[in-house]
Amino acid sequence: MPSPTQVVALLKSQEIRHVRLYDADPAMLAALANTGIRVTVSVPNEQLLGVGQSNATAANWISRNVVAHVPAVNITAVAVGSEVLTALPNAAPLLVPALRYVHAALVAANLDRQIKVSTPHSSSIILDSFPPSQAFFNRTLEPVMVPMLKFLQSTGSYLMLNVYPYYDYMQSNGVIPLDYALFRPLPPNKEAVDANTLLHYTNVFDAVVDAAYFAMAYLNVTNVPVVVLESGWPHKGDPSEEPDATSDNADTYNSNLIRHVLNSTGTPKHPGIAVPTYIYELYDEDQRPGTLSERNWGLFDANGVPVYTLHLTGSGVLLANDTTNQTYCIAKEGADAKLLQAALDWACGPGKVDCSVLMQGQPCYDPYTVEAHATYAFNAYYHGMGMGSGTCYFNGVMVTVYFLEGIYVAFIPVKISIAYE
Repeated sequence: MPSPTQVVALLKSQEIRHVRLYDADPAMLAALANTGIRVTVSVPNEQLLGVGQSNATAANWISRNVVAHVPAVNITAVAVGSEVLTALPNAAPLLVPALRYVHAALVAANLDRQIKVSTPHSSSIILDSFPPSQAFFNRTLEPVMVPMLKFLQSTGSYLMLNVYPYYDYMQSNGVIPLDYALFRPLPPNKEAVDANTLLHYTNVFDAVVDAAYFAMAYLNVTNVPVVVLESGWPHKGDPSEEPDATSDNADTYNSNLIRHVLNSTGTPKHPGIAVPTYIYELYDEDQRPGTLSERNWGLFDANGVPVYTLHLTGSGVLLANDTTNQTYCIAKEGADAKLLQAALDWACGPGKVDCSVLMQGQPCYDPYTVEAHATYAFNAYYHGMGMGSGTCYFNGVMVTVYFLEGIYVAFIPVKISIAYE
């Protein structure tokens, strides 16, 4: 695997501002010092027993893995365990005590306001997840979920959820369409409608997140936000068993997910409220056991070479390959559609941008919106003109951005989810 310094160099080159570590590796934390990157550290499941049984053990863990590294390392959260309720059910009674002990240690260190404490859950703890309005947490877990949600509520923290439309799609036996899992545009008659709320769902991701919100509301908790700590799509799998684990689908899912997050689209239940999301994962894991797809979720191989390219905002921007030009010309949020169309027409005409890739059936046709197509055309023009002053304006409907804030990454060296493992 790459060294911690190589990992951090990659994060910086890609302007990735958030990272989730699956442990608190001191070498990785040292490499992250003074970068400003927001870091979530984790208490691994194998350490949960000690932390959940002893206030002193939790305090020692925070002293060694958090206090020793701040403020140089911008630690913003501690994830206690990983999918404990489903992966390690015998340890479930220790989960809430562990959360409380870790939080108490942060309070003692006067760090509780800047560092939140939570625990990541598999979305499988939510039963009857569609329609979302009927969703509820597995009732056998309520003795843990109720006090845990009260803890999150009282400390101003959030519900950490792992959301994998790939697995939902694979396990649906054809019920879930691939386009619905990949965020591809659907005709209105293909959208899923919650009959109780009449909310329309155009993708699995939003439906799962809203199911979590409704499940919390069922337990009378309505003010705890959801943060997605893992989501992604494998780029390779066994063709006979995992035919949809392909680089094209991984590109489509992750590019559309990033666009969805960056646009602060929110969900049908909470429109306009962004769902912070970590992409799983930064690197492939060649040695990971299990199916072929288990080893192939990464955006990069072990040498830092992009496995595939991400196409963002329909612009053809290749995030993974672009380590020099971190400036983009994109459609301004809320810009007038007629002015955007005029900008698009000019760029593809007098501006001499090759817009053939925007034609139906071509790589950048989707999403078929004037915002996406104008972004492609003017970003191409902007870079073709050497990113010169005034080449990203056109009556104020375009805007320059210097990095893509909101692209989170998780990963494991150890264990970092982007995602690094």
